[in-house]
Amino acid sequence: MIVGANGTGKSSIVCAICLGLAGKTALLGRGDKVGLYVKSGCRKGFVEIELYKQGGNVVISREIHVDTNQSVWMLHGKVCSQKIVEEEVKALHIQVSNLCQFLPQDKVGEFAKMTKPDLLEATEKSVGPPEMYAYHCKLRNFRTKERELENELKDKTNFLEKAKQRNERNKHDVNRYYEKKRHLDVIELLEKKKPWVEYETNRKELEGVKKEREEAKRQLSALRQAQAPMLRKMQQIEEQLKPTEDQIKTKTAAIKDATLKCKQKQDQLDRKNKEIDDIKQTLRLKQMEADDQQKRISNTKRAIEDLKAELAKVGDQPDVTPQINAINMDLRRIQEDRAKIEGEKTDLRREKSNLSAETRVLQRKLNDMNNMMNAKEEKLRARHKDTHTALQWLRQNRSLFQGNVYEPMMLVINVKDPRYAQYVETHISFHDLRAFVFQRKDDMEKFMSEVRDKKNLKVNSICAPETSCSQRPPSRNIERFGFFTYLREMFDAPDDVMSYLCQQYVVHDVPVGSEKTKAMIKTVIEEPYLKVFYTAHERYIVKRSFYSNKISTSNSAVNPSQYLAITVDAEGKQQLEQQMKVRNDRPEGAALARRDNELLSEKKRLSELKGKKRQLEQKISTKQDSLRQTENSVIDLKKIEEETKRKIEAVNSQKVAIVTAFMVQMKVRPDNCCLFHSLLLVNTCRDVQLLHFHRLFFGLFLMSLQQKCNRLEQVKVRLTEQCKGLLKKAKSVCRMQLNENLPEDLHNAFTKLPDTLAEIDAMLNEEHSRAEFFTGLSEQVVEDYNRKEEEIKNLEKELEEKVNALNAYRQNISEAKERWLNPLKQLVEKINEKFSDFFRSMQCAGEVDLHFENEDEYDKYGIRIRVKFHSSTQLHELTPHHQSGGERSVSTMLYLMALQELNRCPFRVVDEINQGMDPINERRVFDIVVRTASRKSTSQYFFITPKLLQNLKYVDEMTVLCVHNGQTVSPDQWDEKKFVTRRLKRTART
Repeated sequence: MIVGANGTGKSSIVCAICLGLAGKTALLGRGDKVGLYVKSGCRKGFVEIELYKQGGNVVISREIHVDTNQSVWMLHGKVCSQKIVEEEVKALHIQVSNLCQFLPQDKVGEFAKMTKPDLLEATEKSVGPPEMYAYHCKLRNFRTKERELENELKDKTNFLEKAKQRNERNKHDVNRYYEKKRHLDVIELLEKKKPWVEYETNRKELEGVKKEREEAKRQLSALRQAQAPMLRKMQQIEEQLKPTEDQIKTKTAAIKDATLKCKQKQDQLDRKNKEIDDIKQTLRLKQMEADDQQKRISNTKRAIEDLKAELAKVGDQPDVTPQINAINMDLRRIQEDRAKIEGEKTDLRREKSNLSAETRVLQRKLNDMNNMMNAKEEKLRARHKDTHTALQWLRQNRSLFQGNVYEPMMLVINVKDPRYAQYVETHISFHDLRAFVFQRKDDMEKFMSEVRDKKNLKVNSICAPETSCSQRPPSRNIERFGFFTYLREMFDAPDDVMSYLCQQYVVHDVPVGSEKTKAMIKTVIEEPYLKVFYTAHERYIVKRSFYSNKISTSNSAVNPSQYLAITVDAEGKQQLEQQMKVRNDRPEGAALARRDNELLSEKKRLSELKGKKRQLEQKISTKQDSLRQTENSVIDLKKIEEETKRKIEAVNSQKVAIVTAFMVQMKVRPDNCCLFHSLLLVNTCRDVQLLHFHRLFFGLFLMSLQQKCNRLEQVKVRLTEQCKGLLKKAKSVCRMQLNENLPEDLHNAFTKLPDTLAEIDAMLNEEHSRAEFFTGLSEQVVEDYNRKEEEIKNLEKELEEKVNALNAYRQNISEAKERWLNPLKQLVEKINEKFSDFFRSMQCAGEVDLHFENEDEYDKYGIRIRVKFHSSTQLHELTPHHQSGGERSVSTMLYLMALQELNRCPFRVVDEINQGMDPINERRVFDIVVRTASRKSTSQYFFITPKLLQNLKYVDEMTVLCVHNGQTVSPDQWDEKKFVTRRLKRTART
């Protein structure tokens, strides 16, 4: 146990152990450079650690140089590299990076923040057998490889399936290609056979022409012998029939003329009948028009009576002429006022236009400010979603709270200059930047109950001090050393938020300097009571020893701002909103418009009142004029009916004349009898006419036979030449020699095709049409299909290999899981047993279990710690938010104690873990630590504390180191025996 007041150097021992065992400076949570751990004013520092080891101890030395920030390592007094030291430390199972083994003061809070997988990994490394963590890593690697194989297998399966689908579609194109090729082959055969068919057709035609030519010669000879007697007889008959034919023509013309005239008379008669129908229709329309006139007259008379009655009522009212004259004078004044009003309205419109432009500018500025606030809120949502969810709930339920409730600090803090945001953000932890600030404590408890307990959201909340601290003055003047302001002056915040920051972070007393401050840093550090300050790019923390007044400093870089760099001028925003309100409250001439409308309405009412009687009289006069016009234009139906009767009688007289002329033409009927006899004569003469035609026929036939013989001779010569040409062409198309016969395979193929040119042409057209239907196809389609088929076979083979590899990996995973999971469950059960016993001894409850959501996700396995400190509550998972700081320290300490007897590391270090505990829990934890760490089976244990309770129990296995530091402290002059004797006597007296 290492005991000593604050500032004496207890944590320096922890830092020396970490740095001497090749630990990183980040593990300590202090300076990021190793040179910062050397005492201020010294140029180098030295650490030496001796580690017990069977067969010979290990001595490690490290010399740290401030100027170069470099180290010189030595092992057993010999210079070596850092890597050799790290390997030696690792061989002894020392893990300074493991919080379950090495827990510095500034990292105590980090233990509760460890995720369940991180805690499992740290526990495996700390207390598990060496192969446990190796199996865990192997399982994670196997699982990663398994996922890769599964994804690769899935991708290849999908690719193969798509390749098959694509090739299946290509197969259709291949089939279409072969179908097209079959059509093209048929076309080629048809084109080869067509010349042969043409040749055969011409040859047969030539044979027919030869036969027809011989037959024509024979007929010509016979006809010439029988022609002479018949020709003579036919000439005689023709001379006798010639006068009769002329008479037939004359009678036929007379009959046609009589028929035409009868038809003309019939058409005239039809037109007269239609004319009578039109006259009757006109009469009916006039009758309907007369009925409408009577109805209009009746309606007009009724309207006149109504208007006269209304006029009588109006006539009973008093004379309104004086009133109308007065109103006319008012109207003239109103016209003058309206002219003035129009001028004022024009000015107002101009002013309104100007105000609208100003309003748009103000609205745009206000929108820009709101967008900046939205950007800050979006950053909060991205970094801490639970806080953003709680913020939305607060905005919807703000009425539940009595006092002021402020949104997370990062939203309500407004840095005056974006350059200053880095200082404010470095000084205030993100834990508080995302915290809600409450004016009343009961409001904070109500809020946490709603969002943390019921909604299970991880949020932070802060209660502002009851007495405001926002106006606290600085404790000193900062005119020297290049300081130009305090942190408080760099930002604005609500009074309650500023009060908390002044109390908790002393922002009113933290100065900010420039490069000038950095140049004279040694002088600044020596300034009394200066604990924290900033230069242009660094933050300095100055500590003074309580005993020796020696100064120790640490500095760290000021990181760029992530949240507060977005600034909004809150006062300017408020002014803009006020201006917008003023602009919107300005009158827009509504009163002037109302007055104008009222005057117009009054004028209209008076005008209507004045002209109502005149309007009624005018309406009555108009109606009476309309009535007179209607009565004067009444239709005389009797006169129209008599006129209609006369028109019909005149048309009927015309019809009688037409019928008389029609009957005259009908008397031509006897001529039809003559025509009949003439036709009989014509029929009698047909035989004679036939003889005439026979003569003509035989004469013409004789001539045609002679011409036919000549023509057939010419056709014979032409067809002979064509046959020779077609035979040559047919053999050329079939690639045959002139003296070669048709091959048997072509002959067999030709037998399956049509034998006529018409059928061949029809089939050629059909095959061409079918072939043209298969567009965009070539031999490349078949080649691509065959190549893809080969690729699919290779893919199927590769897929089979992947499946086998995946099965092999799953077998390896199953074996590694069995070797890892069963011992791990046993180890966690042992830890849980000891952890639960420790909590029961404190009248509390706690348990440890192996937590996982998916059994196959080995990187998600973790250790879950759940604790209960009050009988009225349930077990809750240990988190940085749910438990208090003291409860987290107790839980952390008891978990480390649960690992103590199982630990295979040579020693463990815990620094000031009892700072946040209440006295009861501190005493209980101390007893557990002493009882557990003093057993023979456990490893060495370093317990570092700045204070101790009275009357604690100690054992002989403990070594107590008291750390003293100061200019007047001389431990080598102390007499320890006298100290012990004096203590014993004092104890005996009490």
